Amino acid sequence: MKRAWQILLITLLWVSAPVIAAQQAAAERDTRSLDDNVQALKRDVLKLNRELFQLEEALLFPTNTQVSIFLSLDIGKFFDLDSVQIKIDDKNVSNYLYTQRELASLRRGGVQRIYFGNLRAGEHELVAFFTGLGPQGRDYRRGATLVFEKQAGPKYIELRIRDIKSRQQPEFVVKEWE
Repeated sequence: MKRAWQILLITLLWVSAPVIAAQQAAAERDTRSLDDNVQALKRDVLKLNRELFQLEEALLFPTNTQVSIFLSLDIGKFFDLDSVQIKIDDKNVSNYLYTQRELASLRRGGVQRIYFGNLRAGEHELVAFFTGLGPQGRDYRRGATLVFEKQAGPKYIELRIRDIKSRQQPEFVVKEWE
């Protein structure tokens, strides 16, 4: 009787082996298919997120009212920048405190967009305050002002800190980009 059971068991295993293998292959295909679907969904979500970000920017900052303010350093030996405060029409719009890493990047020629916002058309006054260490390691706080006309279309303004070697002093320039 024991021998009959063994033969029956071997026969069942021999007959069911292809069925089990087919089921395992189908499960692997389903898993791969599921992984492919998840990856495709991830790509779609990233694409949708990028499109939503662009739409949000277009709605919040229409091109006709955009104002961007950039900061750059030329050499920077006579002034070690610590922070910048920006006011437009007596309203504080930006305060920025710099790290050593950011300053190193600016000294290598980097340009930072320090403010991005909306302004209505018309005349506006920009005031920028620069705080840091000046010549001989003394505390230094200087301001620069620009009165500008905002018209339809984006407006770009640069705050530039540059050295004047003849006076051994930093100069703070605010200029409009064309």
